[in-house]
Amino acid sequence: MNKSVVPVEVRSVLPMNAGRAIFLGNEDKVFVIYVDESVGLAISMFLKGETRERPMTHDLTVHLMTALGAKVERVVINDVKSETYFARLIISCENELFQRKIIELDGRPSDCIALAIAQKAPIYVSKSVWEEVEDRSDVLRQIEENERGREGASG
Repeated sequence: MNKSVVPVEVRSVLPMNAGRAIFLGNEDKVFVIYVDESVGLAISMFLKGETRERPMTHDLTVHLMTALGAKVERVVINDVKSETYFARLIISCENELFQRKIIELDGRPSDCIALAIAQKAPIYVSKSVWEEVEDRSDVLRQIEENERGREGASG
């Protein structure tokens, strides 16, 4: 990977009034992408390795990709405009003659993140997006401290 991207991971998925907040980042910085409830739940379940009784859309997509011999290579969150994020899903696959093909698709970051986590693929943010987003490390730290305080008080 070149220096025009920054590796990140999902640091936390937290419920919000109208969906979920996905905290992405590394040791230097954390930023937030707000997603709808269903995708936030899928990301949470993939992170925890949980399965559902019946497959949902992201499960079906992962099963389809596996059946076709395709694999998520990486996700790149490559743009942000008016708090709307854009991402690219990079997939590799081989045909029956073992010819490798790389496919790059436009997608919602939330969907791309869910698929990357399901297939244990890396997530990156373009340097330009990384420099533009506001650091929310302090917000995440405060939320985690409040959660620990509540757990300590109840247990």
